Amino acid sequence: MPKAKIHSGAAKRFKKTAGGYKRKSAHKSHILTKMTTKRKRQLRGTSLVHASDKVHVDRMFRAC
Repeated sequence: MPKAKIHSGAAKRFKKTAGGYKRKSAHKSHILTKMTTKRKRQLRGTSLVHASDKVHVDRMFRAC
């Protein structure tokens, strides 16, 4: 029987914590020269996945 694996895309994007799942902000990977410094500064850091999306992330992290 094959090994149960989690969603590899979710594993790269989310990290499980006690409070839920930690995620980074979008729009911070490339073509940053046209973005203002204020916008880039506000996109720094991490936040938790919203409660309504937590169900979907849980499903991806559960070994299927």
